[in-house]
Amino acid sequence: MTRFFSFLFLLQFLTVVNAQNIITVKGGVYDNETKAPLPGATVYFSNVKDSTVIEYTTTDKNGLFKFNIKKYDKPVNFKVNFMGYKDFVAKQNGILASKDFGKLYLAQNPNELKAVVIKSEAPPIRVKKDTVEYNASSYKVRPDANVETLLKQLPGVEVDNDGNVTVNGRNVTQFLVNGKTFFDKNGAIILKNLPAEVVSKVQVSDFKTKKQELSKESSTSDDSSINFTIDEKKNKGYFGKFLGGYGSDDRYESSFLLNYFNNKQKISLLASSNNINSTGFTMDDVFDNMGGGRNNRGGRGGSGVTNGKGITTSNLVGLNYNDEWAKNFQAMGSYNFSNTVTKNETKANYAELKADGNNYTESDAKSRNENTGNKANFEFEYKIDPTTRLVFTPNISQNRSNSDSESSSNTVDDNKVALNESKSKSYKENTSTSFGNTINFNKAFKKRMRNMSFVFSNSNSNSDSDGINMSETVFHQGNRPNDLRNQNGKTTSSSDSYSAEFEYTEPITDSLRIRLGSDFGWSSNVNDVKTYDYDATNGTYSVLNNAFTNYTTSMQNSVAPKAGLTFEKDKFTFNLNSSTSIVNFDNHSLYLNNNTDLDQKYILPYGSAQIRYSLDRTKGVTFRYEYSNSLPSSGQLLPVANLTNPLNTVIGNPDLNPTEKNSFNVFYRNFDMRTRSGYGLFARADFFDNDIISFSNFDSSGKKNTTYKNISGTYSTSIGGNWGQTIKREANVFRYGLGLNGTYSLDKGYTNGILYDAKSLGISPRVYFSYEYGELLTISPSYSLSYNESRYENSSLKASSAVVHRINLQTTSYWPTNWIWGNDFGYTYNSNLSGDFNKDFYLWNTSLSYAFLKKSMALKVKVYDILNQNQSATRTISATSIRDEENTVLKRYVMFSLSYKLGSFGGRSSNDRPRGEGRMMGGDGQNRPY
Repeated sequence: MTRFFSFLFLLQFLTVVNAQNIITVKGGVYDNETKAPLPGATVYFSNVKDSTVIEYTTTDKNGLFKFNIKKYDKPVNFKVNFMGYKDFVAKQNGILASKDFGKLYLAQNPNELKAVVIKSEAPPIRVKKDTVEYNASSYKVRPDANVETLLKQLPGVEVDNDGNVTVNGRNVTQFLVNGKTFFDKNGAIILKNLPAEVVSKVQVSDFKTKKQELSKESSTSDDSSINFTIDEKKNKGYFGKFLGGYGSDDRYESSFLLNYFNNKQKISLLASSNNINSTGFTMDDVFDNMGGGRNNRGGRGGSGVTNGKGITTSNLVGLNYNDEWAKNFQAMGSYNFSNTVTKNETKANYAELKADGNNYTESDAKSRNENTGNKANFEFEYKIDPTTRLVFTPNISQNRSNSDSESSSNTVDDNKVALNESKSKSYKENTSTSFGNTINFNKAFKKRMRNMSFVFSNSNSNSDSDGINMSETVFHQGNRPNDLRNQNGKTTSSSDSYSAEFEYTEPITDSLRIRLGSDFGWSSNVNDVKTYDYDATNGTYSVLNNAFTNYTTSMQNSVAPKAGLTFEKDKFTFNLNSSTSIVNFDNHSLYLNNNTDLDQKYILPYGSAQIRYSLDRTKGVTFRYEYSNSLPSSGQLLPVANLTNPLNTVIGNPDLNPTEKNSFNVFYRNFDMRTRSGYGLFARADFFDNDIISFSNFDSSGKKNTTYKNISGTYSTSIGGNWGQTIKREANVFRYGLGLNGTYSLDKGYTNGILYDAKSLGISPRVYFSYEYGELLTISPSYSLSYNESRYENSSLKASSAVVHRINLQTTSYWPTNWIWGNDFGYTYNSNLSGDFNKDFYLWNTSLSYAFLKKSMALKVKVYDILNQNQSATRTISATSIRDEENTVLKRYVMFSLSYKLGSFGGRSSNDRPRGEGRMMGGDGQNRPY
């Protein structure tokens, strides 16, 4: 206890001493002629000797700035820059006392209308019209760091432990390199593998669809896109990493990634093989492909751990190519081969809710699934002339899968009276091929914002499946005969769809433009199902079973004239879209020698409106409303009995109507560059008319017969928010925040002819904290709670709930030199699981590595699930059921691995780069421990 208080005293003392070295700088930035404030101007100090950026901020909506900085006793430049204005520069002999610079006036520079350009040195941040551009050399990272580490240093950018990236409270859904896709747009490979040292700029902009990008329309999305611009001096070279490891229980991992850059030509090759549930390309310095295991929950750029159930062995090879074949012709292509084998065992307790008493089922299952796929994607862009562009994006894929499974179950009622029991074995093979394509044509005219676009898309696929199913279902109540099956099922399916979209945009004024056009669509789906019973006399599956055999087709063609307008003025944007779809929906079935034809015509209106008001680049609010209709599927309409499940027969209802949906959204974000803090709030509500719900009846043996009906009055709502802040004090970086999400919905349905209501509430708060001490230590604790509750009317159960607590602590130490020690510790408590399942468990992973040969090679030992407690027990609550389930998970193993990094850019090895070169310093530039 004495040592503890001594530690607190020392910490307090150091804090006081440090506070005495901190001074405050403030002032305001204004237009020299109009005297109007200039929000978003970049204000910073740089070292006179080497132009190293010491500290910076941006002005608020009133043009004011205020920030704290450590005393600095060397000559510095105080600089202010803003788009379209001349720089303000004032040399200071040092920064030794707090100072108010008062009102600073900038003169307009007519030669800088689109961006702030500084030839002597680039500011840490540039604010363009719709883009925030970070100068990568202004931010300090380790020489061997990846771009994910670089993003964590940028103001307004947050990367959570799951690898999800937000900028000023907005989700980033697209990552590009020099404006082009790098394997995939979701960033899983880019963030972990692209070296930070080759990046010169990080550009953050509003996410745009390809059509918006080509037509230069404003974005209507609340998401962001990040583009990494490669330094021209380093745009020639290569980098890569090789990894191999072997451990206990025959666990193994291997992967390599090679990248070659030659100006506009980029070629990448990757491959991986492992049996630890990983995609294989995380290249994490701490856990490699282990990625922190379940404690990381498999985020986008984080763990790379597969989210499926069971243990997966995976093999993958990929190739990515990007080049400019001619002056106005760019080409991109990628190919991926994958093979996965997943083995799983499942134990489940399932309660099916009814008004007159519940049914309870206990089940066990074992499965093996193998998938082998080939996929190729291409993108060709041709700039016909400065105003006309054509983009062609074909893709093709082929997949082959096989699965075998066996299961058993037994069902009882409230009084423990046996209703039924079943057991089954099955084996199935499936092959499928698909081809897709999109052609985007865009023509811009001389008049600003006058534009014409044409988009054509097609998707064509076919599949064949062949399977054996053997099952026995015994009914203990009523007079229903037992169900015995030994069948061979063969299914042939095809799906074809074509669509075309034409749109013309005409500007009425500089702020108002209208859009006119039409959408056209045609689709066809064919399913041919044949089932043969086993003939014991000749030992073959040759007896056609008509009850399990059917032929169905579904065809849909539509035309939808549309109109829209956009009003854009200063900080205000209003978008209005409307269309009316005239649809012919034809469904046909041949079942039990009966032909059914459902030929229906619909007129389906659509409308949406969006209002966006941007107070500044980092603060804004968006309102969105949408009215839409959706058609029932052919399976929900056609009177064809689906007998796949012996305990549930499903048949369509030809009298179903389209579902109407009214959606309301509001999103508000507010990020303060000066305090590096911000928050976001959102709310959404969806209301349904003619919602399609299940209509189920149970007999005395527990067998269920299900069809569909329309019902109105259902809805779902959600509301939430998040807040976070980053504080940097010399070598100390603190990040903390909290989030809260809530959902509330009303579902309806019929059970045994009785209408039920299920009102569901979900609350998910989360709090997190992260502390970094220079490049030596990172500590990141977090806590989250998930609470779900459903309350029922006209059900034998009045309410049910599920509560899950998760506590996580991640630590990483980079001391002593060349050593990395990481820990990922998590505790999960699921309080409402039934007695057959463990309610809580600990998951602790650790890793220790040593780097040598100028850190190009690393030896590593990792232990997954040190305490050997990992499990996967979950509770799922729906309007009609409660399901507790446990699946196979990875258990404790030890892995020894060796990795090798290589790279050369601009004629220099990446390992020769001086540590901290060109990166942003804190204080006097000597406070970072190395």
